[in-house]
Amino acid sequence: MSEIWDVLIDCKDTIIDVFNEHCEEIEEPGMSQFNKPDSGWINRVWKSTSVRRAHIDVVDARDTRGLWMMHVCVFPQLDNNAPVYGFDVIAGKNKMTGAFLDYSPMLSANHPMCEGYLESVQDFVPKKQRELPEWATNIFSKGMVAAGNVNTTGEAKDIVNLALMNLEAYFAEIDLYAGVGDPVEIAAAQNYYCENQQQNPHTPRTMKSLGLDEAEVDLFCKDMLFPKIV
Repeated sequence: MSEIWDVLIDCKDTIIDVFNEHCEEIEEPGMSQFNKPDSGWINRVWKSTSVRRAHIDVVDARDTRGLWMMHVCVFPQLDNNAPVYGFDVIAGKNKMTGAFLDYSPMLSANHPMCEGYLESVQDFVPKKQRELPEWATNIFSKGMVAAGNVNTTGEAKDIVNLALMNLEAYFAEIDLYAGVGDPVEIAAAQNYYCENQQQNPHTPRTMKSLGLDEAEVDLFCKDMLFPKIV
């Protein structure tokens, strides 16, 4: 039994409930081959009038590798200048090796949603701060939560509570910014975000270490994890 895993699985279930409440689940072309819940790999996508793509990716390798991973990302529609919501975590039985949470600005770091996010995380200081590479500093906000070696249930719950609180706030506010933004500028900003995320070497390496097929991981990370707008 792992308390940290229990916290994260409850978090995953809550995120899916939030997506179901505010969006409609869709069959994104090409995603079905990567949605294999019976083998521990989940990929599901939702959308709404304000959300272009809400994606959850979970790899449950607790029995085989002693690890559990989740990636969550929400992109606004192209006429909406809201930030991108992102939450990523990987955890062994006794600790989160990494947890990352952000509202990543698209056109302005002074967006009201970004300012609200910064206020919500300003008092949280991880026991171990993860250093961010250049590709990450290109796109993440100055309030990005980047925690490593989270080995207490209390800190794990603090991070999860921040992630869920900010996800609820995201959906409570995003409709306010529908039609506020130039679709060409927003598409370019979202593509820049995806381009930088695709430079992250840790994601495919981690997924392969969890026992997923290497060729499938390469295809997934190239085409489906952060697909650019074409």
